[in-house]
Amino acid sequence: MLNLVAKKVFLTRGLGVHKDKLTSFEYALRDAGIQATNIVLISSIFPPLAEIISKEEGLALLHPGQILFTIYAKNQTNEPGRRIAASVGIARPEDKKKYGYLSEHESFGETGEQAGHYAEYIAAQMLASSQGHPFDAKKNWNEKEKQWNILGDVYQTSNTTQALMGDSNGLWTTAFAAACLLF
Repeated sequence: MLNLVAKKVFLTRGLGVHKDKLTSFEYALRDAGIQATNIVLISSIFPPLAEIISKEEGLALLHPGQILFTIYAKNQTNEPGRRIAASVGIARPEDKKKYGYLSEHESFGETGEQAGHYAEYIAAQMLASSQGHPFDAKKNWNEKEKQWNILGDVYQTSNTTQALMGDSNGLWTTAFAAACLLF
């Protein structure tokens, strides 16, 4: 039986600008450091006991041609000055033996901070609902502790976000953010 439960997760992000939409995406992958892998988009579970490692550690573990399972957000525009963002949010229970959630969020008009907070909110909401807990952002957010408290459970959240403005000359501009799972 093949057991593909990731042991490590790293976050990365990138941006790309080019006259061709696909090449703009390729440049964003290069900026993120994962261009030499075969990216497989997966759904949004943060594996139990997985360790979040630095981007540098994660990139050092990659090999050209490797299949890389990712949760990613990508947003593109060729409208000069249009604000775009791509964000991946993480919500993990305090008990690391339990699984968490990753969320993807792409937006127009939001700052990086706004997009990142919303991606965290989505991940926390999905985690709470998967455990049968009601979720109310106004009641569940502890501003002092900067964490979610839902029926006694504490959720740690974070995000990686790439936000930028569309190229002033109308070139394709790509914002990319990803959580990469390593086995």
